[in-house]
Amino acid sequence: MDAERHSESLELISFLIDDQEFCLDIMAVREIRGWTAATPLPHSPPFVRGVINLRGAVLPILDLKARLGLGEAQPNARSAIIVVHIGRRLVGLLVDGVSEILAADPATVQPTPNVGCEVVSRFVRGIIALEGRMISWVALDDILPPEEAAEAA
Repeated sequence: MDAERHSESLELISFLIDDQEFCLDIMAVREIRGWTAATPLPHSPPFVRGVINLRGAVLPILDLKARLGLGEAQPNARSAIIVVHIGRRLVGLLVDGVSEILAADPATVQPTPNVGCEVVSRFVRGIIALEGRMISWVALDDILPPEEAAEAA
């Protein structure tokens, strides 16, 4: 019974943007790296920090704080890059810090509140109430702009 219930639990990795806690499905995460300054790309959207060299591959770095409409990140020693799969593409997400790996029961995921703004539900898959914390579950599907997402699929 415990093994069956464990297989149904969500495995998530939580991280911080300012004082707000977010999480991602751990199956989308390839690795977590310390902050590395990115080489800017001309004419890129404001949330694209640039690119870094990841073992010989060019990895685009997105400022997740900016992409979620929360302002621009100010990277420091605690900042991290979460390397994730979006479609068949690898992308680095700049966050303020990685917190922990969580196991959550799918029943604890509350639907994204309807706040009269469709953009919220595009980026937040749901809210997880866990141990007195409210954790927003980030949906990676719309993190890339539509034309980039089509290339990644």
